[in-house]
Amino acid sequence: MTDPIDAIEPIAPEDARARLESAIREQLGDDWDDEDDGWIVISRHDYMARLTRGRENVDFYVDLLGNVEVKRSPISPAQDVGRLVAWAVLGASILLALAVARAAGWV
Repeated sequence: MTDPIDAIEPIAPEDARARLESAIREQLGDDWDDEDDGWIVISRHDYMARLTRGRENVDFYVDLLGNVEVKRSPISPAQDVGRLVAWAVLGASILLALAVARAAGWV
């Protein structure tokens, strides 16, 4: 008699990647990776992908049997703080550039 665990054949990485791509297109549309209004890939490999746009994350997971699970969630507080820090650094850089230009007599 065969062991039920031995009878399970895990899905190959290539098949998982194809199912993942299909699920992403099904959930987000064919133009999901459009440069201007598409989703940003945060993390991705053969068995999972995390995409974000605006204030929403979408996680795709392919289990070893080939089933795809999709989870939608709002962005995390760490992502929100990271965006705030990025805007602050950008603003400070612009102010510094203006101060240097003014000191050099260009403005």
